[in-house]
Amino acid sequence: MDYDFCQMSSKLKEKIFHNIQEVADQIGTETYVIGGYVRDLFLERTSKDIDIVTIGSGIEFANAVAGTLKPKPRVSVFKNFGTAMFKYKDLEIEFVGARKESYQRNSRKPIVEDGTLEDDQNRRDFTINAMAFGLNNHNFGELVDPFNGIDDLKNKIIRTPLDPDVTFSDDPLRIMRAIRFATQLDFEIEDKTLQAITRNKNRIKIISAERIIEELNKIILSDKPSKGFKLLEETGLLAIIFPELQKMKGIDKVKGIGHKDNFYHTIEVLDRLAPNSNNLWLRWSAILHDIAKPKTKRFVDGLGWTFHAHNFVGVKMIPKIFKRMKLPLNEKMKYVQKMVGLHMRPIVLSEDIVTDSAVRRLLFEAGDDIDDLMTLCEADITSKNPEKVKRYMKNFKIVRQKLKEIEEKDAIRNFQPPVDGELIMKTFNLGPCREVGTLKDAIKDAILDGEIHNNFEEAFDFMMKKAKEMGLTTEN
Repeated sequence: MDYDFCQMSSKLKEKIFHNIQEVADQIGTETYVIGGYVRDLFLERTSKDIDIVTIGSGIEFANAVAGTLKPKPRVSVFKNFGTAMFKYKDLEIEFVGARKESYQRNSRKPIVEDGTLEDDQNRRDFTINAMAFGLNNHNFGELVDPFNGIDDLKNKIIRTPLDPDVTFSDDPLRIMRAIRFATQLDFEIEDKTLQAITRNKNRIKIISAERIIEELNKIILSDKPSKGFKLLEETGLLAIIFPELQKMKGIDKVKGIGHKDNFYHTIEVLDRLAPNSNNLWLRWSAILHDIAKPKTKRFVDGLGWTFHAHNFVGVKMIPKIFKRMKLPLNEKMKYVQKMVGLHMRPIVLSEDIVTDSAVRRLLFEAGDDIDDLMTLCEADITSKNPEKVKRYMKNFKIVRQKLKEIEEKDAIRNFQPPVDGELIMKTFNLGPCREVGTLKDAIKDAILDGEIHNNFEEAFDFMMKKAKEMGLTTEN
């Protein structure tokens, strides 16, 4: 990795940095840009968040800088944290006074005192996030890198600036951040740092579920999320924050017959899905599609290992998992449940002769999420047999084509039967009763099975015929 330091200085010549420099020199305070923005400049990653540290009051400095901009941005002040921030164009700029921190054992909230730049860099989580560029006239664009973060960037290493046991014990969220950065950047965690994560894993229990899931979702949305899940499992964190997924690891054998390791299968499915969708909830569907396999695992003589109804059991497990992990209990959860509940259906179709009736039913149940479901199912083909994979993928193309043809012909996606319950009750002089539901289901099934087309005339005629078989007349 070759870094162009001239290019770094030119990046800092954007207007906002010059405004900061002028104010810093005018009031005579040392000021630096620090942390993720500096790291991302070297990595040539786009970063919209700028952290400014000044030796003095970050709030006063933020207000002074905001006063030089037109139009003047609204400054948000967080007195308890001694920080202030404002948005400028497409950037979010946060200002803080340099500080040193100390921690109590039962909390990740630090006791804060005013400090120097050195103090502030000491409190940073990783060496690659502790680098700073000077913003005063005399040191504008000069790199301040006391922990050699630049070499860790070049060598793709995640390392804490100080003793990792102290760093992680003080703020255990840094454990999740280490794994998240290693996953997002495709870096390795330095051995001593990794060992300290394992030693301090139980400290994660003082972190709120909301903060943990924020980091976990960033791991899930990375280009290769399996890297993060392997690190979570290796360090013992997975068993604490996601025990259901931990239980999927391992292979049982009976009479010399084993099943595949469902943990590694799951994260492989997630990796296969990642290039085709950045939909967080579809990625969660990949994580949870086989989550009930440990509960449904059975060995049957003559059949081997079975996981009967694991998709339906998985659907029932999801609300409890979402509630504990502070994931949303709304339509996003219902979407994941739908994906998990239906994920076996296209695979069954791809193994068998694809009938119009089966495709209609799949299209009806999946609705607008049919394309996501097919993407998930294609990622689920992880066989090591290339001929088998080739056959499945070929058959999935046939299923996709059938879905397209039937949607164009029959307008099944999200359809409502053209004869509703109100008309049934009116026609046969009925109140709400079981017979109304029976007739509605019969009409729906007739359309999905291709007995009649999805139009009012055929549906009404079918209703009259079916009602006669049930002994219903218009004179009820």
